[in-house]
Amino acid sequence: MRKILLGVFIAVVLFGVVQYFSQERDRRNELNETSALIEKELRNVGKLIVTEGTYSQIYTYNDTKSLLMGLVDSKKKALVVVNAEAFISYDLSKIETEILKEEKIVRILNIPEPELKINPDIEYYDITQEYLNQFEAKDYNEIKKRVTKLLRKKIEASSLTANAENRLISELQKIYLLTNAMGWTLEYNNQLILEETDFKL
Repeated sequence: MRKILLGVFIAVVLFGVVQYFSQERDRRNELNETSALIEKELRNVGKLIVTEGTYSQIYTYNDTKSLLMGLVDSKKKALVVVNAEAFISYDLSKIETEILKEEKIVRILNIPEPELKINPDIEYYDITQEYLNQFEAKDYNEIKKRVTKLLRKKIEASSLTANAENRLISELQKIYLLTNAMGWTLEYNNQLILEETDFKL
């Protein structure tokens, strides 16, 4: 009788151990499937966000060249009209993430810096130049360089930058919705994102 009870006891224990490991394996498979799905969806979110704007500006370019040891000045000037298209883009395919399967956490490690591209269309009016100080190719290159620098400052201080950041946050909120729907937690800047409004750049 003891042998029968011992056999039944061992069978029950073995059955329990087999069930435990079977459920643990199923849980791990489910976790791996979920993390693979999250990785796939993160790649789908990884796209290029572009915010664009147009700018117009009028500049006056002046240049004076001293001749004969400063006795004579030779001047040139131009009225420069600039119409520019500006693009601020975030390449979300460059977002760096870390997936912690056991903790069910998706950690955003790095968001790429925005790229600002400016395409200026420059027209020159009212060009005046003296014989000893003529416009040359290097002058036009210098004007373009200065104009682009001034436009960059203006754009960086404009609402275009804020609009681009808002679009970025909107895309990051999609990552939050994805992870939240699957029962995972999103983390950015060592802070858990518990609501869509928690994103701060």
